[in-house]
Amino acid sequence: MPRYFFNTRIGDELVVDPDGEVLRDADRAWEVARAMILEILKAEGPHAGLVHAVVEVTDEEGEIVLEFPFTEALLDMPDESMTRH
Repeated sequence: MPRYFFNTRIGDELVVDPDGEVLRDADRAWEVARAMILEILKAEGPHAGLVHAVVEVTDEEGEIVLEFPFTEALLDMPDESMTRH
């Protein structure tokens, strides 16, 4: 099975995933990227820097398999207040 790397691009900065993850295919890599983004947004909130971030999923040769903008994941987030009253 192929190994995919989930690198995060925030502006000009690239946060590299050095280990990657062995997954069955690019569809599963998309699911993992989406889950990763949702967890980051849940923890950090949708602040300006992350709104423009992108997860670049690459294969073992370094070729970009898919790009997943954080804004796309925002569309799937539940509409909950960040504070509880």
